[in-house]
Amino acid sequence: MLTQSSLLRAQKRAVLSVAALSMALLTGCTQSISEGPAAQEAASVAVFSHVHGMSVDPDSGRILLATHEGLFDATADEPQKIGPTIDLMGFATAGKDEYYASGHPSTETGLPDPAGLIRSTDGGSTWEPLSLQGKSDFHALAVTGESVIGFDGTLRVTDDTVTWNTIDAGIQPYHLAGSPLSQVVLATTEQGVHRSEDGGKTWTLPQDAPVLLLTAVASKSVAVGVEPDGAVQLSRDAGRTWQETGGVVTGQPAAIAATGDDGGQVRIWVATSTGISHSTDDGATFTEKTP
Repeated sequence: MLTQSSLLRAQKRAVLSVAALSMALLTGCTQSISEGPAAQEAASVAVFSHVHGMSVDPDSGRILLATHEGLFDATADEPQKIGPTIDLMGFATAGKDEYYASGHPSTETGLPDPAGLIRSTDGGSTWEPLSLQGKSDFHALAVTGESVIGFDGTLRVTDDTVTWNTIDAGIQPYHLAGSPLSQVVLATTEQGVHRSEDGGKTWTLPQDAPVLLLTAVASKSVAVGVEPDGAVQLSRDAGRTWQETGGVVTGQPAAIAATGDDGGQVRIWVATSTGISHSTDDGATFTEKTP
């Protein structure tokens, strides 16, 4: 007989499975990107409806959202567009003002579709092509201290942003998370959160790994995650073990970011279909900012 815990875990796996299937169906797809002042104004209003990634500057608290219509600064009440219109399906940060992304660019960028791996070193104002242009649409990306990890239907790793190695780990990640501070990468899957300690080259599934929809690495040892139903979990051993924080975000989780140090308090942001939920107490409680 299934226990209540087993039933809940099965339900979470089912939700994550549907989300992963949706991502797989979209991989390699072609998006129609609107352009012009009217389209940009509409994009600003609807920015929270198509969020694919998120970043928060630990010093300034600046909130960046990678969306269907491009990159937005959502720190103020009204989101501000940054740079060209690119459907940023995959998005990861490598440090201050340095971002990696993938997706579907508008014609104004001059980039092929799909964009492959692209990089910005000026906070998203401009983007340069690096590799796999016209070939790969990474819907999941992560950056570590030595590598970039992407999933475009196949799990791939590059140490130089140009040459990619295929990783046969037997997993289909919905979301990838890493940090330039270490070589740890987390991958959310139907089986639970897988871990890599070598920049995505080899993977393990810890015992009792939770089924999470999204994760973020806050420091060398601290990671946070959100379940498909909005419940938040915290790890203080780099994703080996997890504990529920007691906090729950409203709306469908779309992206997550976190800052903090190994021994201090963790701040968490979760972008949802209704706005941004923010916690300053390790995820115990959340306040919501709506557009």
